[in-house]
Amino acid sequence: MTKTLRVFVPRDAAAVACGADEVASALAAAAKKAGIDVTVVRNGSRGMLWLEPLVEVEHDGVRYGFGPVSKEDVDGLVKAGLLDGKAATLFSPLAIGAVEEHAYMKRQTRLTFVRCGVTDPVSLEDYRAHDGYKGLERALGMKPIEIVDEVSKSGLRGRGGAGFPTGIKWKTVHDTPMGQQKYIVCNADEGDSGTFADRMIMEGDPFVLVEGMTIAGIAVGATKGYIYLRSEYPHAAIALNQAIAAANKAGYLGRSIRGSDYAFDLEVRIGAGAYVCGEETSLLESLEGKRGLVRAKPPLPAHKGLFGQPTVINNVLSLAAVPYILDKGAQAYADYGMGRSRGTMPIQLAGNLKYGGLFETAFGITLGELVDDIGGGTLTGRPVKAVQVGGPLGAYFPRGYFDTPFDYEAFAARDGLIGHAGVVVFDDTANMIKQARFAFEFCSVESCGKCTPCRIGSTRGVETVDKVIAGIEPEKNLAVIEDLCNTMKFGSLCALGGFTPYPVMSALTHFPEDFGRPATKLAEAAE
Repeated sequence: MTKTLRVFVPRDAAAVACGADEVASALAAAAKKAGIDVTVVRNGSRGMLWLEPLVEVEHDGVRYGFGPVSKEDVDGLVKAGLLDGKAATLFSPLAIGAVEEHAYMKRQTRLTFVRCGVTDPVSLEDYRAHDGYKGLERALGMKPIEIVDEVSKSGLRGRGGAGFPTGIKWKTVHDTPMGQQKYIVCNADEGDSGTFADRMIMEGDPFVLVEGMTIAGIAVGATKGYIYLRSEYPHAAIALNQAIAAANKAGYLGRSIRGSDYAFDLEVRIGAGAYVCGEETSLLESLEGKRGLVRAKPPLPAHKGLFGQPTVINNVLSLAAVPYILDKGAQAYADYGMGRSRGTMPIQLAGNLKYGGLFETAFGITLGELVDDIGGGTLTGRPVKAVQVGGPLGAYFPRGYFDTPFDYEAFAARDGLIGHAGVVVFDDTANMIKQARFAFEFCSVESCGKCTPCRIGSTRGVETVDKVIAGIEPEKNLAVIEDLCNTMKFGSLCALGGFTPYPVMSALTHFPEDFGRPATKLAEAAE
């Protein structure tokens, strides 16, 4: 009996934007025309985005890759034997060999993204065949507090911002007296520049998020969960809703999870496009149907969150790490990393970079390794001038800081932040005073307007930078900028205003020549 050939074409939004749908259709048509029995599987992305659409053909249990493939390439590949099971020996400039053996893949430690790009994202059968739901199965045999303790011992910290210990949040909600409705809220409002890990996991392995949220619900006594998804992610919404429907049908969600006494329902809610709703209290306001305004804290969401009830709010990557921790154990996760930064981090490489994509690795890799080695340096071939880590509110690091290990405390020691681990690279044509202006402008546009330091400080910041650019009393106005940053950092209600000084002050500190000041020793050493 002839075995059906499986060909994989990503359904990931990045691949679709590069023509993956057209490639999949062309492959299906070519197979039909040739009378070859082929199943085209729409998998997630492997994360090698410079190769998208990446077509994979399975032969003798090995997946061979070709990319980037356009629909115009399909006929030539098919004529050369792509659909005849000859992928292993097919000569083509698009061939990259066995995908798992590619240098970019082999250097990674994939715990959260282990299935992404491998399985059919919306096939529950596929998910279970690749160790899916093993974490939940173990959790169902544990006491809730034992689950919380396991997450605490793993050292898992928030993957979306300040790196707050996940176990502490869960313990706080767990300890809230029963009888109250409790909620699990997933912050999927991924709005930082250069970040796409949340989108990739939701599109490429949505069940891992569903499983992670279900485990969280059992651990803290929550029976309802919401995924707050940004409106710009329609492909993720489709995948998540398909996964939730499949989980409900199979008894992994609902009134009695797998025949147990635990109940958990899950729902996707779409945001309205406000960047500030990535801040947890603004998110809660929006989820309640109100305008996304920051709430003053205390009370903390763990005490009074959604609809005034105890609420766990975690980022997508935090919740997606939970199934591995429950399946393999806390120590297996904690064995990776450095210092207080345990486990792995899915790092997103973007900007002016030769090999942009998703790279999951243990904490401790240096910024220089990520940019020069794994990322291959700039796409333009010009020298790297600055690297911004942590989105539009992250600090700009010069080459002199490339020895900084990817670690929350190491970045904080140099006035930087990891945030959601987006790494955006700039070459030596970047003008850093313009980047500082952009930071102020971004904050002024996205501010919810509730607090004065953020609302007014950012606007005054744009005006003052414009004066420096125009040569109007530059030293006096640079002093005003420093004062504004100090006020915003310590006076803003949330991280939008509080973190805007990071890109502004790092640009001024490390690239003073772009502001009309003499270069520092650090800047000179980097030349």
